[in-house]
Amino acid sequence: MLEIQRIRQEKEAIIAGLAKRNIDATSTLDAILETDQNWRAAKTQLDQIAAEMNQLARNIGELFKTGKQAEASALKEQSSLLKTQEAELKEQVSTLEDALQKLLYTLPNVPNDAVVQGRDAADNQNVFEAGTIPQFDFEAQPHWDLAKKYKLIDFELGVKVTGAGFPFYRGKGARLQRALIQFFLDEAIAAGYEEFISPHVVNEASGYGTGQLPDKEGQMYYIKEDDLYMIPTAEVPLTNIYRDVILPGPDFSIKMCGYTPCFRREAGSYGKDVRGLNRLHQFDKVEIVRVEHPDNTAKALDDMIAHVSNLLDKLELPYRILRLCGGDMGFASAMTYDFEVFSAAQEKWLEVSSVSRFDTFQSNRLKLRFKDDKKTTLCHTLNGSALALPRILASLLENHQTANGIAIPKALQSYTGFSVIE
Repeated sequence: MLEIQRIRQEKEAIIAGLAKRNIDATSTLDAILETDQNWRAAKTQLDQIAAEMNQLARNIGELFKTGKQAEASALKEQSSLLKTQEAELKEQVSTLEDALQKLLYTLPNVPNDAVVQGRDAADNQNVFEAGTIPQFDFEAQPHWDLAKKYKLIDFELGVKVTGAGFPFYRGKGARLQRALIQFFLDEAIAAGYEEFISPHVVNEASGYGTGQLPDKEGQMYYIKEDDLYMIPTAEVPLTNIYRDVILPGPDFSIKMCGYTPCFRREAGSYGKDVRGLNRLHQFDKVEIVRVEHPDNTAKALDDMIAHVSNLLDKLELPYRILRLCGGDMGFASAMTYDFEVFSAAQEKWLEVSSVSRFDTFQSNRLKLRFKDDKKTTLCHTLNGSALALPRILASLLENHQTANGIAIPKALQSYTGFSVIE
């Protein structure tokens, strides 16, 4: 959520920044500033009345002490009228505060200066490529055929038991999935991230804290009876650990990681783009999350990008890094880098990770601050997939397939206990 002080001071800069998302925020910002002005005016009146009532209370007390009953009674009538005004103003202030909050929730984050304007993925910037796209002397098979051939994943059984987008992993497919999770966690821990096992459902306040609500309400699974949401990523519970927290000083760098299943209702299209593991309603992911001093945000983002790059290098997968344009970024992001792995059989790039900085957008919602020279300042937050499993597994199967089986990258062999699937 954008800070109201920033909107008061930098309205034109915010309008220019949000134009990178192809949003004309002028009318929304005008409505925010008008509501804010009305709220401040009502709050000032309320404070004045409160001060006047306090003074009257002291005067009434003195009059009663000195036996001036009639004068005290007159002031009590005056105080009673002020109480009526106070109640009306309290309701007005509360109504304006709610209206202001709702307006602020509608605004996405302002893109970083380095982010270019654009409408969709076609306008993203390719900033790095690594690895070699494999060339086969046989006809490469897509991962859904390989999964069926080697009895690794059963999509039909998932449809029977639950529905589309909820596959079963079996045999060496299950072991490979588990190996990837453990590999990603071990690499994160070695990089200084503290591991958490978090809840898989969160309350509404947590959803608002990280920006999933109200923006992605329709994409989240909701448990009506308990008023809880199934998590779309470990980012939500991990970041909310620090909701309503004031860190004691400016010397901090908090690094967290966690494996969770993730639940998203978003898969709704059909065809090869969502076939197999390309898009699921339930999938596994290891997430890395950071809470940083504003001065360290740029370096933290670079460190996270390097961490994900290292994982893909060790998995021997060809990948590229894209800096997303304004129109393709998530609601809460100030800057996002997507990692895409080339799918050899499908002959296209598959997104496997997003690494983002949110600056103060989440921390303002979370009320996550630190003390600095006796004042409190908003922290910065960042997160990234390190990594999401479905498309990584799909890419491993397709890129490491041979005429006789599927080779397992050396970095995973101690985790799987086998070097080839045949």
